[in-house]
Amino acid sequence: MEKLARFFKALSDETRLRIILLLAESELCVCDLTFVLNGPQSKVSRHLAYLKHVGITESRRVAVWMHYRLKDSQDGLFKAQLDFLRAKLSNMPEFRADREKLLELKEHGGCRALTKLRGARRSEGVIEQKRDASIA
Repeated sequence: MEKLARFFKALSDETRLRIILLLAESELCVCDLTFVLNGPQSKVSRHLAYLKHVGITESRRVAVWMHYRLKDSQDGLFKAQLDFLRAKLSNMPEFRADREKLLELKEHGGCRALTKLRGARRSEGVIEQKRDASIA
């Protein structure tokens, strides 16, 4: 019973609910969640740590980035509750907006950190090309 009470307590925060519904879509990097939720990385990470401690999420490291996903529950109780929440809440304006922002992010290359890295590399290439053109 204590496990179930902790689960529902975790759902009592709007940011954690938004994170859970986003993770129901797919595994996400912390930087993806930070972008979609439009909040500081420290706040998002704190909520993710809380969800992991309760047993709702699990994480894996990919290079320097942490990726989170919903954890498969052994007893199916969490899954049933999460399926219910997803069915009932996913059409609310806040959650629809989050999902649309996530889709937009994925269309532009996914992880914000990787997108910034790719942009920086492209900018360096342009600078190198300009430098080469000015020398010639």
